[in-house]
Amino acid sequence: MAEQKKKTTPRPSPASSHADETETNPPLGELLSREQLDSLSSLQLLDLVATKLPARHSAIMDLVYLRDRIVEMEEMTEQAREAIEKLESIVEKLRSPAFRVGTLLAPIEPDKALVCVGGSDYVCRIDPQIPLSSLQLGQRVLCNEAFAVVQGLGFERNGPIVRIDELLSDGRLRIGQESGLTPLVLLRSALLQKEKLKPGMEIRVDTNQRVALEVLGVGKRIERSLETVSETPWSAIGGQDEALQAIRDTIELPYLHRDLFKKFQHTVPKGFLLYGPPGCGKTLLGKATAYNLRQQLKAETGVDHPEFFLHVKGPEILNMWVGESERQVRDLFSQCRERANDGALAFLFIDEAESILGTRRAGRFSSILSTLVPMFCTEMDGLEPLQNVVVILASNRADMIDPAILRPGRIDRKIKVHRPTLKGAEQIYEIYLNDKLPLDEPRKDLAKALADAHFSHSEENRFLEIVFRSGKKDFLYRGDMASGAIIAAIVERAKDLAIKRAIMTKADTKLTRADLLEALRLEYFENDLFPPTDVTEDWLKLTDFDPENVIKLGPIRPAAQNMMGHGIV
Repeated sequence: MAEQKKKTTPRPSPASSHADETETNPPLGELLSREQLDSLSSLQLLDLVATKLPARHSAIMDLVYLRDRIVEMEEMTEQAREAIEKLESIVEKLRSPAFRVGTLLAPIEPDKALVCVGGSDYVCRIDPQIPLSSLQLGQRVLCNEAFAVVQGLGFERNGPIVRIDELLSDGRLRIGQESGLTPLVLLRSALLQKEKLKPGMEIRVDTNQRVALEVLGVGKRIERSLETVSETPWSAIGGQDEALQAIRDTIELPYLHRDLFKKFQHTVPKGFLLYGPPGCGKTLLGKATAYNLRQQLKAETGVDHPEFFLHVKGPEILNMWVGESERQVRDLFSQCRERANDGALAFLFIDEAESILGTRRAGRFSSILSTLVPMFCTEMDGLEPLQNVVVILASNRADMIDPAILRPGRIDRKIKVHRPTLKGAEQIYEIYLNDKLPLDEPRKDLAKALADAHFSHSEENRFLEIVFRSGKKDFLYRGDMASGAIIAAIVERAKDLAIKRAIMTKADTKLTRADLLEALRLEYFENDLFPPTDVTEDWLKLTDFDPENVIKLGPIRPAAQNMMGHGIV
């Protein structure tokens, strides 16, 4: 009974237990404001809820599992958000307007610049992050849709190529219509501010054609110039005493005796024509003129004037494009004037002049000569005089050159370059048979023997048969068709024979008289320097005969047959 009467501790009811927990752990809404709760993440809210449970509550493990699931979901959500942001940025870039590329023309303080975009000028704002000092005149800049400069792109690396016509006093450049563009005035870019420019130079401009960016030199004309003329004294040219004296009187005297020419009011010749058969030394005489004039001036005045020898072959100037040939003629004279103004002795040597300065003929269809000849005449006596510039023309068909070129005041002297005589041929042989060669006999003896054999009027030396209109027949011998080029070829062929003999015998071999005589026969037999046909007109070009008085002129064939009979093939 005592045990039944013992008092027991009453257990709290579930309702009372819940009331006690509520009193010790109030709701989150009472602990934090709505704004604070909204700023918390799901994991932070879950952790707050977990702190409200007792330490060994049965729901703790469930909350841990739930927390892991929420972590995974939030990681997936973060990855999806990043992917969406990247996609949105790509879409935004695709939808944004294109940036514009312009050329900086001038900075405007403090945060503006004059920019040419698409041929139009704009005063653009500059991004504050870009220092104005970092932008240079002529460089490309990037402009956004508001035409604000947001980036510098450096200098353009391509663009049209033009030629400078004139340098203006403030440093700007004027270009003409030679490049297919309208006449323009260009600014110098920052790259060319200190560059020494000259008319005639080729430059590259930006695509907007407002600024000169780069110097490209003077184009193809550099390839035609011989900056260093080979040493060719007058003594190195044989058989042309008459032509040498005429050239010295025409060129050297006006330079060496300027006071006398001025006293007598004698006009200095502008140029001269060297004409005569091919291979007789017209080009060699032109080069020797430049070298010897420099040496004469240096000896007389003590001042060394560098020579500038511009060697052009006539067909090189011809061009299929309209106006290009005329432009090259202007360019040649312009370059010579520039070098003459710098103190050089300028020589313009045009070989095969008949190809570009031929006689103009009236016709229904115009030819290139109808514009080239007037252009050449204009340059010869134009507004800008040819001071210290010598024009030399060379041709083996002087009769085909337009008379307007050869009139006095333009080409003042016509100098005939004859075929060498017996004495002249002997001099040329001595020049090519120099003392440095291993000769079997003295040089003078070999030269005299070979010249005599070359100019002998023997049956073997008969070369051409000529029939005059009067019925008279005559013969031309090998000596009558001799030239410096043939003599040089004979000596070179003799060297070949001596070298082959030295290889076969393996002995010390010298150049003998037999080698030279054999080379003489072979050279005329092969006939490489003469027309391969019997057409009279072709052979008349190589002689001084009047075509009106000649009926037939051609090679003698029996001579070739005799050579073949001797076993020479």
